[in-house]
Amino acid sequence: MVDNVENEDLVAASPESEAPDHHPQEGIASEGFSSPQGDPSGQGISGASCDIGQLILKRSGAETDIVFPINPPAIIGRFDPSVGPIDVDLAPLPEGSYVSRKHAKLTCDDGVWKVTDLGSSNGTFVLNGDFERVEESEIHDGQELAFGNARFMFRVCVPEG
Repeated sequence: MVDNVENEDLVAASPESEAPDHHPQEGIASEGFSSPQGDPSGQGISGASCDIGQLILKRSGAETDIVFPINPPAIIGRFDPSVGPIDVDLAPLPEGSYVSRKHAKLTCDDGVWKVTDLGSSNGTFVLNGDFERVEESEIHDGQELAFGNARFMFRVCVPEG
């Protein structure tokens, strides 16, 4: 799994990171960021109903090294204290200016990934030949998504084991 260096600062600032090694909800992301926890062995997270996903930022048509881990369900947006924490904060990105505070939600039920727009101003899009604005859509490994004008490649990460 590829770690997002920017999220490491959030982990260090998280109150959960100061707690003992025992996590009562092992495998659940802490508030404010999307990062799989538990099972440092890399054998998969016990009790997880889905694999972990990734959003890989695309610029000028090419994937970058900016990767956001997704531990479903995950809210994508821009952090604002008036609306509370989100799982994937796109505010630090230049493209983030067109992303709503709570823009979209990624879920996975029985192995089926979905993206749901949360009433965003600039839309959630899925590439199916052309970009289509969606309210809700199934998404698949290798599919391109856009939140406003922020473009991403979606990947499903299968645990090693």
